[in-house]
Amino acid sequence: MILGALLVPLLRGPVKAGYMLLLPVLSLWHLWSIPPGEYWQLTLFDYSLTMLRIDRLSMVFGTIFHIAAFINVIYALHVKDDIQHVAGLIYVGSAIGAVFAGDLISLFVYWELTAISSVFLIWCRRTERAYAAGMRYLIIQVGSGVLLLAGALLHWHETGSIAFNYLGLNGLGNTLIFLAFGIKCAFPLLHNWLEDAYPEATVTGTVFLSAFTPKLAVYTLARGFPGTEI
Repeated sequence: MILGALLVPLLRGPVKAGYMLLLPVLSLWHLWSIPPGEYWQLTLFDYSLTMLRIDRLSMVFGTIFHIAAFINVIYALHVKDDIQHVAGLIYVGSAIGAVFAGDLISLFVYWELTAISSVFLIWCRRTERAYAAGMRYLIIQVGSGVLLLAGALLHWHETGSIAFNYLGLNGLGNTLIFLAFGIKCAFPLLHNWLEDAYPEATVTGTVFLSAFTPKLAVYTLARGFPGTEI
């Protein structure tokens, strides 16, 4: 879906609308055709990366995200701004990629892609308030990614693994990861970015942001910290 988004500016009229609606449908169909398991595994600088992990939890959230993507595209068809369409689809694709990431480094990459792509849904309103709110949003979202990366490296140092499975609140690395997830989930005292940025986004941008950013964080918490009490 990320690569497919790049072709949107080249299309016009009904062809563009049909293409954007088809992207999440084809993506979901392809997803359902893959058996559960781990795919696209590689080693990079002593890190074992699993770019695609399909299991029951990721399939539930992945399916929900695809359905939400289809609905959001319908809602955004009236928009004439290609930047919003491209940013929205890349944002959705990044969130879906994060759901199926099997390791913390792959998760970090998609985590930051969601931050960078989604900020354009705020900036596309093209007001001074939107630019300022978008910059604050970007700093906080990228900052949560930095916490995630730092936590992942500490977790690797402590355990020798960067697999994204149950983590628990044991050790500094896992605590930093939990904090990164909490920022994106808009935990109490960590939610000011949401109240600041969402009202300044475009109309369709607000819908996209509401549908994916907190829900992605909910998935990561369910994956890494199920049953954790604070």
